[in-house]
Amino acid sequence: MNLMPRTLNLLAAGLLTLTFTGSAFAQTAESKPAESKSAESNPGERRSDFVVKTYYLKNISQQNDANEVLIAARNILDRNDKLYLVAAENAIVLEAPPDQQALAQKLIADLDRPHRSYRLTFTLADSDAGKRVGVQHFSIIVVGGQRTILKQGSKVPVMTGSYDTKTSSQQTQFTYLDIGMNFDVTLSDSPGGLLLKAKVEDSSVGTPNEYGNTSGPLAQEPIVHQTSLEGTSILTLGKPVTLGSVDVAGSTRHIDIEVVADPIS
Repeated sequence: MNLMPRTLNLLAAGLLTLTFTGSAFAQTAESKPAESKSAESNPGERRSDFVVKTYYLKNISQQNDANEVLIAARNILDRNDKLYLVAAENAIVLEAPPDQQALAQKLIADLDRPHRSYRLTFTLADSDAGKRVGVQHFSIIVVGGQRTILKQGSKVPVMTGSYDTKTSSQQTQFTYLDIGMNFDVTLSDSPGGLLLKAKVEDSSVGTPNEYGNTSGPLAQEPIVHQTSLEGTSILTLGKPVTLGSVDVAGSTRHIDIEVVADPIS
């Protein structure tokens, strides 16, 4: 009797299990690892078509930005590719096959884009007892993603100590304070507009007599008045934004700080 059709039906229905013993099973068991081993590639083996190319970053001037491009390329490219950042030349050296070189070239070109420039205009409106007494305008040209500092004023010397030298002469040490206006800004793109991180300081020199320091070690030291504002704001091009309003302590003065961003073509 031919049992082959019935056996096949039982196998298809899951009611019959065949067990192989002897040399047939041993031959089947040994053949699978050999196939798997031949299919795997050695991750440490370098292909013969590797080439070396250098990509110069034309629009990136800061070390942190160059590091971010390097990290992005390293995460996208094959793990066997070798990447190096040459900070002195502002360049990335890549050792990889031609197909990976083409991918790296496109990736670096997409990330190495020119930064836009903007003009930030700060307006400080000074009022006294509700009456406008003065307005100051400060304009700064900033590049997106880069920090810009503007200082306008004077450096005031302040004695920090003194000591006797070997020749019995006394030497005095000084430090210098920046008195006046100080702007520390960073402007970058964001989904909602322009992200502005700004610190605005307005300082002036008073006299020790204002606080009754007419004698003692502080009698000759200057008193510095300071108004400082630091924070983060979202700007829309051409639309003024009030960063803050300050009431000057001990007086009837009031200062409003406003900023507007305009693109530079």
